Amino acid sequence: MTWKKSVKPKSVYRRQLAVRLRELREDSELTLAEVSDRVEVSAGSLSRIETGDRGTTPVLVKALLDCYGVNDPAAREDILDLVRADQAQKRPWWKKYAAVVNTTQYGGYLALESSAVSLRSYEPLLVPGLLQTEDYARAIITEMRSDLAARQAEALVKVRLRRQEVLNGEAAPKLWVVIDEAAICRNVGSAEVMQQQIEHLIRVCEHPRITLQFLTFEQGAHAGLYGSFVLMDFPNPTPEVVWVENLTNSVCFEDPKDVDRYVDLFDHLRARALGPSDTQRRFRELIKELE
Repeated sequence: MTWKKSVKPKSVYRRQLAVRLRELREDSELTLAEVSDRVEVSAGSLSRIETGDRGTTPVLVKALLDCYGVNDPAAREDILDLVRADQAQKRPWWKKYAAVVNTTQYGGYLALESSAVSLRSYEPLLVPGLLQTEDYARAIITEMRSDLAARQAEALVKVRLRRQEVLNGEAAPKLWVVIDEAAICRNVGSAEVMQQQIEHLIRVCEHPRITLQFLTFEQGAHAGLYGSFVLMDFPNPTPEVVWVENLTNSVCFEDPKDVDRYVDLFDHLRARALGPSDTQRRFRELIKELE
């Protein structure tokens, strides 16, 4: 099983760039040593660029493209765009909240989430962060992060709300969530907070890029009782990953065998959950019960 404890992921753009540069070198039938001699950069540095472990600059990439005989302006610009995008991610919006997001490698999660084209999430105990109302988020963070001062907890609330903007842009990812009934039946904050949260979920059901399913208690025990997880899919050729979070650390699974197991698990859970329309109907019933 492949796992990474201190997750500080390479940007999606860097990983795509790494694959493109490696393919171009191999197509040119050049070794790293030969390229090193031509562009006057160590073979070790070039190797780390090709694995995505090291970033690079437009100047070096232009030299590599010249070395590989890439003369088409459009092709060169596509690759250089990846370099620029990777550099732009070095100062993402959540950096100013580093003091509260670094504890469980949350910044690593945000870097992946902001680049994903689709997200599949299973939540057995909480409404997922991307779908939380402000009051629900504040109540959850206050209880779960008792180690934070009030102003730090409020900063984390702002981070959670800012994250949700990813769902509204032109490049918004597709989001598919299976949420367990336990997450809805647990009273968080107050009855009013829960009513507002469920009303928000009802509205979310109408979102064209969001699929929400409700897994009822009637389904009994199931494989999802291991805990929550998020499957993240990225533009080709970047592979899919699984993110699992716990109290002190976060784990990112990248091995295809591990990812496939979580894909199968998610398919199992969504097959047992209510469909989107029945989910919306069930939420309306819960609202009536709270009134």
